[in-house]
Amino acid sequence: MAGAGAPCLPCTSYTRHFSFPPAAPMDSFCADDGERIHLKISGSGTPLVLLHGWTSTHRDWNPFLEDFEAHHQVLRWDARGHGGHPLRTASAPTVARMARDLQNLLDHHGLEQAVVVGHSMGALTLWQYLRDFGSGRLSRVVVIDQSPKLLTDDDWKSGIYGDFDHRRNARFMHELESDFAEAVLRLAAFGHNERARAKYLENGSGIETARQRLRALDPRPLIDCWASLSAADYREVLQTIPVPALLVYGGASNFYSTGTAEYVRDSIPNALLHIYDGVDHAPHLWERGRFIRDVLDFVAPG
Repeated sequence: MAGAGAPCLPCTSYTRHFSFPPAAPMDSFCADDGERIHLKISGSGTPLVLLHGWTSTHRDWNPFLEDFEAHHQVLRWDARGHGGHPLRTASAPTVARMARDLQNLLDHHGLEQAVVVGHSMGALTLWQYLRDFGSGRLSRVVVIDQSPKLLTDDDWKSGIYGDFDHRRNARFMHELESDFAEAVLRLAAFGHNERARAKYLENGSGIETARQRLRALDPRPLIDCWASLSAADYREVLQTIPVPALLVYGGASNFYSTGTAEYVRDSIPNALLHIYDGVDHAPHLWERGRFIRDVLDFVAPG
């Protein structure tokens, strides 16, 4: 779950709250279609690029900054169409467009040998980037709780819930059009994680905070983004990833079984899998100290 109770594909740790300072002005760069992409840059050292999930923002990564900044230059964006920034261009925030934005970010700041961490939608963006641009600018990658194909079919049961097919996705997209915030909350609640379902049904302060934040967003670009994410299939990309990959999955993920995590591990030639038992789609937030150690150990020289 995003630290302020905000879902991302969607995240669901509604009881995880962090006190964030008032928002400071963000840096930005201009993508090659003229869109302004907002980001925060802090720390020094080798570049560490952090990609958040659907409906979330750069603030998801605030709990990790002190530890990561001690070793890395940390770059956190608000992905196109996210973070409450109105779009300036007609380009929808498709996963292909966000992958190109990532390439534009690397170009703008002259980054090489970057480590890229992707949670949920961020992992899909990373896989699309690897498909479109290769791994030449990257040294290592970190994937947090994601399937290479969200929708299931007769031959693929490792997507959302294990049984979220095109028909269910069509219904979900109709619900997004009708009541965006509630549809997002329900997607998180009615999956594998019984605690998430109970929290939603209790309708406590955490759920209401998430609901109000989601209601403040412009749903149109986020619905367009979901259509792109749910149409993607990166299974063949996994087999071509040449750089080391750290995989962090929730043992009680709302969306995916441990079989999904094992499929991703077995498909990437040089992958290390950590399953954080008992936690949901945001294992890095539930087990913050462990995640920090795992990432810093994974990216450390030698």
